[in-house]
Amino acid sequence: MVSKNFKIAIKMSETPAWKIAYAAGVHPNILSKIMSGAIRIKPGDARVIRVGGILGLSADECFEGSEQKAK
Repeated sequence: MVSKNFKIAIKMSETPAWKIAYAAGVHPNILSKIMSGAIRIKPGDARVIRVGGILGLSADECFEGSEQKAK
């Protein structure tokens, strides 16, 4: 599952989510389904990492559980 940081970064970005998705090579519908949990993802999913890269997030920051590992 994607992290809260990932979801917040998308929602707080000045760039619309659909533009972020296209810039990362992900269809906006797929990004929406990932965000809502309709598509289950595994840690290390390349689509999520690419979107996170656009947002300035590391791969670890993109996935749930990474916050606990950092502490």
